[in-house]
Amino acid sequence: MHGVLLAKSTGKRAPVTLEEHLLDTERAADCLFRPGSRWLTAFVRFFGLHAGDADRFRTHLRIAALAHDLGKANGDFQKAMRQPGTRQSIRHEHLSTLFLHHPRFVAWARTHDLDHDAICAAVLSHHLKAGGPGRWALCQPLAARDVRLAFGHAEVTRVLDRMAVVLDASAPSIDPLPERFMAEEWQEVLAAADAAARRYGRDRTDRRRLGWALKVGVIAADSVASAMVREGHDIEGWIEDAAHSRAITGEDVEKDIVSPRIGQIRSKGGSFQPRDFQERAAELPSRALLLAGCGSGKTMAAWRWAQRQLDFHPAGRVVFLYPTRGTATEGFRDYVGWAPEGSAELLHGTARFELDAMRANPPESLDGKRLVDETAARLFALGVWPKRYFSATVDQFLSFMENRYESLCLVPVLADAIVIFDEVHSYDARMFENLVAFLEHFDVPALAMTATLPPRRAQQLVERGLRLYPQPEERAELDGLVKAENHPRYRMRRCAGEDEALARAIAAHREGKRVLWVVNVVRRCQALAGRLATELGVEVGAEVLAYHSRFKLEDRRRAHDRTISAFQRGEGAAIAVTTQVCEMSLDLDADVLISEIAPISSLVQRLGRANRHLRHGESFRAEVVLYAPESNVPYDVEDLDAAERFLEALPDEPSQHVLALELDRHAPMERAALMDAARFLTGGYYALPGDFRDTDDFGRRCILDTDMQRAVALVDAREPIDGLIVSVPKRYVEQDAPRPLPRMLGIASACHYDVNLGFVEPNGGEL
Repeated sequence: MHGVLLAKSTGKRAPVTLEEHLLDTERAADCLFRPGSRWLTAFVRFFGLHAGDADRFRTHLRIAALAHDLGKANGDFQKAMRQPGTRQSIRHEHLSTLFLHHPRFVAWARTHDLDHDAICAAVLSHHLKAGGPGRWALCQPLAARDVRLAFGHAEVTRVLDRMAVVLDASAPSIDPLPERFMAEEWQEVLAAADAAARRYGRDRTDRRRLGWALKVGVIAADSVASAMVREGHDIEGWIEDAAHSRAITGEDVEKDIVSPRIGQIRSKGGSFQPRDFQERAAELPSRALLLAGCGSGKTMAAWRWAQRQLDFHPAGRVVFLYPTRGTATEGFRDYVGWAPEGSAELLHGTARFELDAMRANPPESLDGKRLVDETAARLFALGVWPKRYFSATVDQFLSFMENRYESLCLVPVLADAIVIFDEVHSYDARMFENLVAFLEHFDVPALAMTATLPPRRAQQLVERGLRLYPQPEERAELDGLVKAENHPRYRMRRCAGEDEALARAIAAHREGKRVLWVVNVVRRCQALAGRLATELGVEVGAEVLAYHSRFKLEDRRRAHDRTISAFQRGEGAAIAVTTQVCEMSLDLDADVLISEIAPISSLVQRLGRANRHLRHGESFRAEVVLYAPESNVPYDVEDLDAAERFLEALPDEPSQHVLALELDRHAPMERAALMDAARFLTGGYYALPGDFRDTDDFGRRCILDTDMQRAVALVDAREPIDGLIVSVPKRYVEQDAPRPLPRMLGIASACHYDVNLGFVEPNGGEL
């Protein structure tokens, strides 16, 4: 290996040498976190480092950036660069870490007061393929056990010289070194590195914070250096625009988001007068928990809070995080989309599909704006760095806690943001643990909000420093909120079962009422929609609507829009059968709500879809009909037993305030969130991706066999195929999707699919 060492292939452009890439990465790190910049200040604060540690962080990051790919100086990697398809024996970042553990480099690092373990952890884990025993163990051979090393190459020497310049010191002197990995000297180094990794993994002190910051910093700098060269951008210029734009002000939020949204409400004949609780929300501290009833105006209160936070916490972004793709899309339509073109971003797994669908009939907030930036899309997660306002799923920003790569690339944006977490009641146990751990370990202005929250969850958030609002004594002063929450919106009744509920639904529809029926599983949703259509003599998808999670996304979007439209009409009957998908942030306003009994938080959210806007006047009560489901699936028996006790305690005409009080009394006790459960926090040297949500192994994302030709054509055209994907029970997946479709997709038979009912299990399966 006497020629150049290659590090990156760039397509049509000349390959990038190892020396060039390492110097580019160090330059990107230096520019991203330049002295005195807001990004550096925010990043240091976010990770809980002392303000005086900013220079120390920068020095460590530049050394780690120079070291992260040194392991590419090996025969297998260089052969793979020249002969694609060559299998590498040992991953290059593992060999980089091996090099850093040579005793002479360790001594040099300690002489210059470097946290050697923190640097090694960042280097080893920057591709998220490093673990303890098993396939990704440190320097575990994946093919042949031996590999030729070229750490004595001139490019490596010059990179070490650059480290000396960074530290204003002499370079580490480690040449000559054995050229074979299996040499006894390297095996001794490997044993020492493995022992150091195990010691560092047991560390639970604040020393870890520097390691966490370096892990993110190396990934960010490496991503920027690679992408800028691949796309032909100037590193410094791009970083200046993306990272170092001026801070957002409260006046910006007023002009860009709040005023246009208020104007839209008024233009449609609505009245808008800021409520007292919304105005007081602006005075909340940088950590707060907002609990207020459905339809009370929490979203506007959150934007008011964000406006005021910007007066005290300079930031370049406002990030609004939702639990589902649907709620994130609605948040984008209603609020974030009002921002000037190029400054707003919808960010979730199927955002491109949603934006493409909006082009044909854009909402007022997006009329005349370019919705997709193709140039930015080629930069993947980095492409959204310049944006100012985000409506996203919580996974996009918080799954870095489980070592998800795209989310790790967004951490610098998150650190420079004001953050709102909506609908936190709906987080599953794993999501909530990650939220609590995030609030425990990272410092960023954060507002969590929802209509109701089990007491244990509220307590855990308060213990993490979130100020509960409104407090009981504050409610007495919030006349508007108290009046709205104490108004008896519902008239409760129980029925014997599904047949009796069906008769009431048909009668209510014939009376011209808007009927929302919520069941706990898809199978019953589909069956009930069919029974209603038969009884009413109409087609499913016309007057009877079915809405659940087992549609192709393009059909689910139509079902969603039809359902919203039916319930927003000024007059006329409407009837929809849905599952839990209706519970969050959907502006449904039913006259009659029929529901299977579900966990208490779910019931409260379902009730929030009835008599939501008091459109029939204060004397009207929505009729709520409840009955026991035929089985507890998908919930725990204990949760449904608690719901029965909750319902028994309610008066005949409860208000939202009464619902909240009884939820506090009857919600089952949840386990306390584990503070260090997240993989990012516990990895030490190592990093392997985990699951941000509780996993559901029942279903698989599929393409219907009749859509195969269309899907392949979209892939070939580099267009999204999200609209064709449907969740299918695994037992009905016929085969894995062939290339060029993504490997994680399966193929399912279209004979089980109906455009108005979704994927229907032929044997009437449970879910």
